[in-house]
Amino acid sequence: MQPKFLLSAAAISGFLAVALGAFGAHALRSRIEPLADGARRLEWWTTAAHYHLVHSVLLAVLGLALLQHESGVGRIGGYALMLGIVLFCGSLYAMTLTGIRALGAITPLGGLAFLVGWGALLIVALRWPS
Repeated sequence: MQPKFLLSAAAISGFLAVALGAFGAHALRSRIEPLADGARRLEWWTTAAHYHLVHSVLLAVLGLALLQHESGVGRIGGYALMLGIVLFCGSLYAMTLTGIRALGAITPLGGLAFLVGWGALLIVALRWPS
């Protein structure tokens, strides 16, 4: 994975995180809030948007690090973060929209992918040339 790809993915992901967060706070709220489990579903959306944005920023950090120093671990971390965004955030977004709680079984897999991404950042940082 080239740093340009990682930075582009981070920019697209961050854009989507902000757009989806705003959608949830405005357009979605009026449709979901009246439902019996509406408050809980809006919490899922908020959590998804928050984690989506935070991990988009981390994706950018890894991309910038790879511009300076090529790292296989950094590339793996980038893929893991993208997978985490899809699995963790995607499952929460889908649960909010559908109310299907079984989708929550996917969420921890995304969380694990996020941990791999953070671990990759740690390894990249520890290997950074002095």
